[in-house]
Amino acid sequence: MSHAARLPLYLCLDQGGHASRALILDARGEVVARAMRDVTTQQPADDRVEQNPEEVVASLRQAAREVIATLGARAAEVVSAGLATQRSSLVCWDRQTGRALSPVISWQDRRAHAWLALFEPHAADIERRTGLRLSPHYGASKFRWCLENLEAVRTARHAGRLAIGPLASFLTFSLSDTRPFVVDPANAQRTLLWSIETGDWDASLLDLFGVPGDVLPTSTSTTSDLGTLSINAARVPLTTLTGDQAAALFAFGTPADDTAYLNIGTGAFAQRVVRAPRRASGLLTSCVLRENAGAVYAIEGTVNGAGAALAWAKQELNLPDLEAQLTAWLARDTELPIFLNGIGGLGAPYWEANFPTRFLGEGESWQRALAVVESIVFLLGVNVDRLSSVGSLTNLFVTGGLARHDGLCQRLADLTGLPARRPDEPEATARGLAWLLADRPNWPAPASVEFTPRPNAPLRERYRRWRAEMDSACIT
Repeated sequence: MSHAARLPLYLCLDQGGHASRALILDARGEVVARAMRDVTTQQPADDRVEQNPEEVVASLRQAAREVIATLGARAAEVVSAGLATQRSSLVCWDRQTGRALSPVISWQDRRAHAWLALFEPHAADIERRTGLRLSPHYGASKFRWCLENLEAVRTARHAGRLAIGPLASFLTFSLSDTRPFVVDPANAQRTLLWSIETGDWDASLLDLFGVPGDVLPTSTSTTSDLGTLSINAARVPLTTLTGDQAAALFAFGTPADDTAYLNIGTGAFAQRVVRAPRRASGLLTSCVLRENAGAVYAIEGTVNGAGAALAWAKQELNLPDLEAQLTAWLARDTELPIFLNGIGGLGAPYWEANFPTRFLGEGESWQRALAVVESIVFLLGVNVDRLSSVGSLTNLFVTGGLARHDGLCQRLADLTGLPARRPDEPEATARGLAWLLADRPNWPAPASVEFTPRPNAPLRERYRRWRAEMDSACIT
């Protein structure tokens, strides 16, 4: 057996908005095997986005079984597992039977935005306690909606069997043999009920939103004993639980303080690491790692309409081959309309739950599709600008599915004036999990492509017009 074959292996489970992925990485951060299962998303109304909880659990199990099976005898070398999930999505379930009592209510869901608006007088205090803006994307209003509208949830509550928590908690409960009822900091914070200062549920916020504390999971650290996953003949300790964006920050080791990390998937996220909670206008303060030795925080901007906006454009503009054509379209030098992107609700730094999506100016369907792409670049650009308010940035680090498009990365560099580095290995969430599971090894710098900023007057002019329209439409 070679030296490489004797390296310990790590199982990284990445549950995202469109798929569940299982990857095996070794102690050098190299992907050994991978498997994926698609997950269906339903949108029963404009402001509702749901998934089937049983389907999500089954997809993770299937992906894990497949990836373990590919290892053959090496399955015995898998020493631990970690799980990263979409933050802000939630599930209600029966603690006795494990049966889901609600759909997975997605982070994109805004069904209770009108009710949440009643708490606007408390917004500043909520932000101070949680690091988050008052937003229907986060859990509190969704928890309350389930308690008030789902009969099965009310029945379980009356019987003392109700569990409500982030998707991460439901998946851990469903997959681990010990059925732990816990939540990590990155996912707990996204409920609007968790104190970023104390690292636990905030009694005053539970009371404010009318969510009973006894139905919520126990708050734990990012790494802990979460039981064992039984996968085929393997028994793998589950030791790390976190959010997808939190994990992605650690994809290539300790994140640098002077770098903006952009992860562009269904949603897009712009983060920079800080060592203590700090505030930046219009942005969030996130807890991305919390253990006995201390915590790591990030200032974060969110873009709800990234991959979700391209999916919207594919249907709205009748472009079934959008993905296949996008790279070629991005290479064209052409004038474009402006797209005001409110897909999924407008996130940072504007925070408008029902912002009207619209094009300004004319163009063919492919030009409008490019305008949608540029809106993602513009939203990330304005968030990077806010991130720089707490200290100068020297570069961008770009990951995620949409980062594969050179034209998008080049536009980010041109717009921000910062070199954008895209690693060759796209699995940021899984690599971040592996780094945590491997006890923070000193990994070498990844092979990457760098996009150097270029003069791009037309892009900057469109951005100026876009900013003017956004600033006039929103109060930030």
